[in-house]
Amino acid sequence: MGKLIYSVIASLDGYVADEDGNFDWAAPAEEVHAFVNDLERSVGTYLYGRRMYEVMVAWETMPVADQLLVVRDFAEIWQAADKVVYSTTLGAVSSAKTRIERDFDVGTVRQLKAMTERDISVSGPRLAAHAIEAGLVDEIHLFLAPIGVGGGTAVWPDDVRVGLELVDERRFGDGTVHLHYRTRA
Repeated sequence: MGKLIYSVIASLDGYVADEDGNFDWAAPAEEVHAFVNDLERSVGTYLYGRRMYEVMVAWETMPVADQLLVVRDFAEIWQAADKVVYSTTLGAVSSAKTRIERDFDVGTVRQLKAMTERDISVSGPRLAAHAIEAGLVDEIHLFLAPIGVGGGTAVWPDDVRVGLELVDERRFGDGTVHLHYRTRA
């Protein structure tokens, strides 16, 4: 049975994007990127909301030949995985191994977890909040970037509450901190 994992890079004050929608400050340093890649190797399926998919789909066609090895590695990991995009407005996808679902169905995701041996990643704060509220998320990997942005899109909405057990933590040379949590009922 696969685990459902919410992995996210956030500012120290808890935002995934600033008030203008920018997240360039979240670009991981090479050391962090390599660590993220190692975490992502177990993922067989990515669950995305429309906005997050529109950001991530760049990995489908991004020219990576002249990029760092960690960038090329992530592109290969991302392209090899299945992707599910939850959207009522997206008409078509522009990446391989991708399908659109109009509604986030808890039963379907629960069944996907039970049927797969690989992990599942949920991305995008609103979609992750639905999965957390439904008790589907098993682990959270929170990468705190050494910056405060003062507002924007929160890691998850204010009304989401979840008990967490710290499993591991790691500090990186650029000041990023990784916190690995297991969810508690």
